Amino acid sequence: MKIRKYAAIDIGSNAVRLLISNVIQHEGNTHFFKNALVRVPIRLGQDAFTINKISDKNIKRLVKAMKAFQMLMKVHGVKDYLAFATSALRDAENGVVIQEKIKEKSGIKIEIIDGKKEAKIISNTNVLDQFDLDKTFLYVDVGGGSTEFSILKKGTRIHSISFKVGTVRLLNNGVDQKTWDKVEAWVKKHTFPYSKIYLLGTGGNINKLHRMANVKDNRPITYLTLNAIYNKLKALTYEERIVKLGLNPDRSDVIIPATELFLKSLRWSGAKVVYVPKVGLADGMIRELYYTRKE
Repeated sequence: MKIRKYAAIDIGSNAVRLLISNVIQHEGNTHFFKNALVRVPIRLGQDAFTINKISDKNIKRLVKAMKAFQMLMKVHGVKDYLAFATSALRDAENGVVIQEKIKEKSGIKIEIIDGKKEAKIISNTNVLDQFDLDKTFLYVDVGGGSTEFSILKKGTRIHSISFKVGTVRLLNNGVDQKTWDKVEAWVKKHTFPYSKIYLLGTGGNINKLHRMANVKDNRPITYLTLNAIYNKLKALTYEERIVKLGLNPDRSDVIIPATELFLKSLRWSGAKVVYVPKVGLADGMIRELYYTRKE
């Protein structure tokens, strides 16, 4: 048996995450197990999508988070890591400057990836391991700055695209009708050939919605259940969602546009349910790291 520890740093628009995983090789098989996950709610998208750059305050917070992540990786004995920044740093005028500053202050080398690469890595996770491979899925990963859509047929990704439609961007009225029309047209075009299609949803919001739906891990949320949860959320104020439902302050606002996005995806595709595998970009990064850099 061979055990290695790998790490993935995901610098998103609503939060930054460090995932540390054990990769175990045993009897010719490779197994991936999550070891530790740290999430820091730094809303970089609030800056990037309103003033087109990251504020000094959030740069300082981000640098501190990266220093802490570097220390945690050392303590855990991490063999190798990947650090990807997505929509917020892609859009920010000072994204490259921040990239260089983080390298200088923490030693962590960040790659600012485009939406196409983000969609590819997300859809290359073990997302279908727990589901029927004969099904055709519309895979929707809702982030703070962008949403990645993929068509998965018999376990293979056949189409994928990234749109600048994310929860933080939506909160700041950063998505026009033309963009919505493009998203709707893409979903309808690529799901039309299939008589039956299912939604796969990933991201922190759908994970929370799945828990709120009170269904078992491998069971999907129906459209009706998701719509009922949406109406319940909409009926409460931001503060009430925190106090009565126990939502984190950085989740209480973005969960509304996220739910709307999933409901629209269900309607446009004709899917009746959404499965929630509880994986995301960081999980795909661990696999990318292992398969491209393994000895």
